[in-house]
Amino acid sequence: MAEKEPKKLGQNKLGRKEYEKLLEPMQEELVGMARWASSTGARIVVLFEGRDTAGKGGAIKAVGGQLNPRQCRTVALTAPSEREQGQWYFQRYAEHLPTRGEIVLFDRSWYNRAGVEKVMGFATGWEVKRFLQQAPVFERMLVDDGILLFKYWLACDQDKQEERLHERLDDPLKRWKLSPIDVAARERYEDYTKAREVMLKATHKKHAPWTVVDFNDQRIGRLTLVRDLLDRLPDTKVEPQTIKMPKLNHAPYNEKFGVLEPIDSFDES
Repeated sequence: MAEKEPKKLGQNKLGRKEYEKLLEPMQEELVGMARWASSTGARIVVLFEGRDTAGKGGAIKAVGGQLNPRQCRTVALTAPSEREQGQWYFQRYAEHLPTRGEIVLFDRSWYNRAGVEKVMGFATGWEVKRFLQQAPVFERMLVDDGILLFKYWLACDQDKQEERLHERLDDPLKRWKLSPIDVAARERYEDYTKAREVMLKATHKKHAPWTVVDFNDQRIGRLTLVRDLLDRLPDTKVEPQTIKMPKLNHAPYNEKFGVLEPIDSFDES
C-alpha cells in the first residue's frame, strides 16, 4: 500500500484588499469583545506560538490592532535575566497576566521551555520534563480562577519558512527580526516538530486545549484564528455607550502659536 502523502498546508492565496474586507467585520466584533471584557471584568489571555516566521506578529496585530492599548497588551519577553533564571519558571510570566477587563496577547509564552529552549539546548532534559508536568497544573489554576485562556500554534512548512527568512535578510526594515538563533534553527526543523508533538501530547488538555492554525498563507491564517477566537468566546454583545456630539457654538478655531511654531512640513519633492 502506497504511503500516504503528508498534507500540504496553505494551498490558497488571498489578496490584500479581499483580506482587509473579510477582516473588517471581525475587527468590529473584536472591539465588541473588548467592550464586553471591560463591562464584565473578564480576563482574557491568548498565547501565540509557532516556528520562527510563522506569523505571530501579524496575527497579534490582527487581534489587537484596533483595540485600546491601555486594555489590550502584548507581552513579548526577552531572554530571562540572571535573577529570573533563579525564579520559579512561570513567575516572570505570571506578573504579566491580566487584571479585570484586560486582554493580554503573549508573543511566545511559557512554552519557550518546550520549544526553543529544549531544541537549542538552553534547558536541561529534567527542566523540560518538569515544565511539561507543571504547565497543565499552572493553566488549570488560571482557568479555575476565571481567566479565559486560548492557546494557538501557528503552523508553516519549511519552504515557507525559508522564503520568509530570506525576505527578512534582504529587507532592511525586517532584518531586526532575524537572529543567529533563527539561522541555526533552520537545520533543526524536524527537531522542532518532535518537540512540538511532545508538548502537545503533554499539554493539550480539556481545560486548556491547543488550536493549530495553518499559516502558510498568513492572511488566511489570521482570518482563521480571529474567527475561531471570536466563536469560542461567550456572548459578548454589549451595546456601545451613546455619546452625543452637539454642534460647536462657534466657527472652528485654527491653531495659534506664541512660544514655538511648528517645524517645516515634509517636502515630498
